[in-house]
Amino acid sequence: MKRTILLSPGPATTTDTVKQALVVPDICPRERDFSTVLQGICRDLVAIVKGDDAYTAVLFSGSGTAVMDSAISSVVPGNKKVAILVNGAYGERFVDIAQSYGIPYVPVLFDAGTAIDTGRVETVLKNDPAISCIAMVHHETTTGILNPLDEIGQLAEKYRCTFIVDAISSFAGIPIDIRQCRADFLLSTSNKCIQGMAGLAFIICKKSALEQVKNNPKRSYYLDLYNQYLSFEKSGQTRFTPPVQVVYALQQALSEFFSEGGENRYARYTENWRLLRAGLLGLGFSLLLPEDLESHILLTVLEPDDPKFDFDRMHDYLYERGFTIYPGKIRQKSFRLSIMGDLSPEDIRAFLDAVKAFIKAHEISLVPVSY
Repeated sequence: MKRTILLSPGPATTTDTVKQALVVPDICPRERDFSTVLQGICRDLVAIVKGDDAYTAVLFSGSGTAVMDSAISSVVPGNKKVAILVNGAYGERFVDIAQSYGIPYVPVLFDAGTAIDTGRVETVLKNDPAISCIAMVHHETTTGILNPLDEIGQLAEKYRCTFIVDAISSFAGIPIDIRQCRADFLLSTSNKCIQGMAGLAFIICKKSALEQVKNNPKRSYYLDLYNQYLSFEKSGQTRFTPPVQVVYALQQALSEFFSEGGENRYARYTENWRLLRAGLLGLGFSLLLPEDLESHILLTVLEPDDPKFDFDRMHDYLYERGFTIYPGKIRQKSFRLSIMGDLSPEDIRAFLDAVKAFIKAHEISLVPVSY
């Protein structure tokens, strides 16, 4: 099978063994054997973030946005507000979801790529006792910034707020201790740093927090978090038909995660990030964020001023050579490069060689800088 290198922020490059896991005998997802697979997956997902028996994982068919929708629509009580911390497009997506359901929210706004000021967040919480929930994106892939998980978790505990964490692009790529960060609901998906296939998303829930939402308004039928949890607890089955083959691919991806080890995966990602960052600077590109704010997973690269540079032309040149890159999501002309997935330093070096060849072929003027 041809191997392609995805440097886009998900789906990620997968191993051949994960791809092969999609090819399984047909099975009805209501069979006991399949329920056993689902139960094992849920235990493994909780274990990745160092959860214990006080936590459970709830699976949904859908993309990461499905569990963002489920968390906001299911968790916020009918007479309370959610504070949404926004410093990128995915924080804005939380806002869009709250608006679509008519849920009262308080946006705490920062420019894209700007660090969240915990002092400002605390002021908002202190001045509005109607806020009962906080929603935050951990790794904001709009820019690649990593937001202060533990610090916001401490504020959530101090002001008795339920803490909703979008860890969609950090789960299994950056070490997270769900008890330490005090997340009540932690969201992710099967196709990013866990290196599975797209089609499943999940919420790792603190059981005591989950019980508190059961009497909340039922704003969604398909994405009702408590009923999805209750169905699985009673029957070992999802309420609605899951993407069966994707489940088996996730089972294989989880096995490979534990074989590699969470710290080793983070070290591999970090090595690839450092190599990519140094290589881009060495070629003369400029980066949006300072190194200390970066996640070690994604870089936002500013487009050169040279009029001979054209992103679409570079995208197509690299795509023909097996590399996929992604456009930016900020006002400045930029593009994004992610190192999540089954990538090695050799893949990053090959990519940098291809970028260098593109620059040379199109006589683009860049000024290399030291790293």
